[in-house]
Amino acid sequence: MNEKITGGCLCGKLTYEVPGPITSIDYCHCSRCRKASGSAFAAVTSVSKSRFKITAGLQYLKSYKTDAEFERVFCSECGSQLYSIRPALADTIRLRLGSIDTDIEGKVSAHIFAASKAVWHDICDQAPQYDQRPPMLTDRST
Repeated sequence: MNEKITGGCLCGKLTYEVPGPITSIDYCHCSRCRKASGSAFAAVTSVSKSRFKITAGLQYLKSYKTDAEFERVFCSECGSQLYSIRPALADTIRLRLGSIDTDIEGKVSAHIFAASKAVWHDICDQAPQYDQRPPMLTDRST
């Protein structure tokens, strides 16, 4: 199955597409993802950069480098986060699943950085929990 996944920002000026399906979903509980999302975690999947395509609004694409290891990419008009980039994973982006418009069937595969999860949030599903990002999860791109 090679469905097309589409998505974009809140204001609709920036859109993208990526071939599907999405099969691995991580909930990242690190403090940076919590602060950037304003929530208990960020729901993400790994996508090969070469398969991700901006279809409209490239001029609205902006980024913020949190440090030398991490870059968050968002819409400059509405602020919606679309994905993040890590130089250590140069061929991969971490797509924010909240920006997807297409229905997907995947469920959470793992909770990463669970050791730093928000104290007010309980993880209630049976997906594996990791204190950090295990090496085996860095290579799972769609």
